[in-house]
Amino acid sequence: MTRTPRPLRLALAAYALAASGLAQAAFPERPIKIVVGFPAGGPLDQHARLLSDKLQAVLGQPVVIDYKAGAGGTVGAQEVMKATPDGHTLMLANTGVMVINPALYSKLPYGTLRDFTPIARTAMQPLALLVNPKLPVSTLQEFIAYSRARPGQVNYGSAGNGGISHLVPEMFKSQTGLFMVHIPYRGSAPAFTDLMAGQVQFMAESIPQAANYHKQGKVRALAVTSRERNPALPDIPTAIESGLKNFEVVGFYGFLAPAGTPKDVVNRLSDAFKEVMGQAELRNRMISQGADPAFLGADDFARFLAQEMPRWATAVKQSGAKLD
Repeated sequence: MTRTPRPLRLALAAYALAASGLAQAAFPERPIKIVVGFPAGGPLDQHARLLSDKLQAVLGQPVVIDYKAGAGGTVGAQEVMKATPDGHTLMLANTGVMVINPALYSKLPYGTLRDFTPIARTAMQPLALLVNPKLPVSTLQEFIAYSRARPGQVNYGSAGNGGISHLVPEMFKSQTGLFMVHIPYRGSAPAFTDLMAGQVQFMAESIPQAANYHKQGKVRALAVTSRERNPALPDIPTAIESGLKNFEVVGFYGFLAPAGTPKDVVNRLSDAFKEVMGQAELRNRMISQGADPAFLGADDFARFLAQEMPRWATAVKQSGAKLD
């Protein structure tokens, strides 16, 4: 048997090591696609746009946003679930897609921790409780009294069945004993259009978009769902301040890749989000929009999701909401 000379073996080993390093360094090789399971113009879209340019600079490849709306984010989730697990297709998802849908839908085509690899949590997201500005109410208690006097006559809009904007009003109804009619939309943008037009009278929505419309006078914010008041709506009381005991509901945003994405790619993406989220300008813009910068890396985000899923399952059960 012929033995390879030692200098050649060392050279080959060095070459293999270099080739391995080049293979890892090659990611990303082409544009990164971020799938958003809701229409353009909503709060998830706003968050995606805020991060995409910064992420593009860090990763050295274009970052494009692809909208796959439908079924409370389920259509977009399925798109990413079936994508090649190489890190070039990511999902930006909210609380509804990640942890509410599994408890709300009896037949869900994906499992969050089974079919996806968590990459990074990027924000915690309180909501605002909103009404059409022509409604003769200026406080949450006045709205409760108004709705109680008109059972079944007050409609509330949501971004679609199964999202947090559906569940939070259900929790609100459960705690107050109100009877309001749910009108689901394909995303928050068309729901906002009908809220401003008076086709629906009430809505719970993420603060960045809610604050923008409130400041324009197109909707009226009555309360926020966080324990503390929000810097984007400093004059608006919390639901707890408004008399709803322990009513604290804060959503979150995060990025996931298809299950089976290589660990080195997951780490590269997670580190990229960490770098982006560490930029003071971006953090300040998020805060001004009403989102709380709240980065978690891949492993911590996975643990966070595992803790959140049973908590939201309990909330869904208590609300009585269930969808097929």
